[in-house]
Amino acid sequence: LFPAFAPPLSPTLSPEEVAAFFKENLTAMRGVVIFGNIIGALLVPLFALIAVQMLRVVNSSPIFAYAYIIAAGIGITAFILADFAWGIALFRPDRDPQLISLLNDMAWFFLVAPVGCVFVQNLCLAGSIYLDARPDPVFPIWVAHFNIVTGLLMLPAAFSLLYKTGPLAWDGSISFTLRFSTFIVYVAVMFLVLLKVTKQQVEQEGVAA
Repeated sequence: LFPAFAPPLSPTLSPEEVAAFFKENLTAMRGVVIFGNIIGALLVPLFALIAVQMLRVVNSSPIFAYAYIIAAGIGITAFILADFAWGIALFRPDRDPQLISLLNDMAWFFLVAPVGCVFVQNLCLAGSIYLDARPDPVFPIWVAHFNIVTGLLMLPAAFSLLYKTGPLAWDGSISFTLRFSTFIVYVAVMFLVLLKVTKQQVEQEGVAA
């Protein structure tokens, strides 16, 4: 279903090899672009709900929540730019292979490397949780620890800009496998956490965020 990711395209491929791959997998890759567009959109309400819950922490600065929103917006924008770079390359598969290869490089870097905002995003949520001194905090304290650990695990992917081979290349075990496995686990865990947090809010206040 996702030919460019199983295994991920190597940074060492020549422009001609990249162009040939796109032509051979044109239909499947277009499906990836459309599906990726939907995934990017679906992440918006998840991060928005986290920010809304952060604003409920009355003894924490709202700066944490606003910074979280900005960082999440930048991260999702980078994800969508990666998706569109592949879409542009696929729109005219008979382009010069150099241009298709350039768009492919852009897509991978937009997808893998912008982890700085993800790290800041996680730190802001963790900071907000640590400052919540109420007897019944909005988020349990382990969520703060979880955000710091997952942020640190994804941070090395920033170095994918420097390598074409090895674990830190965009297709490597650290920049790709660890980075995206961690992100998938993060989204799944935070989704479950938000279900519990929202349920508690309804029980305490009679209204959901």
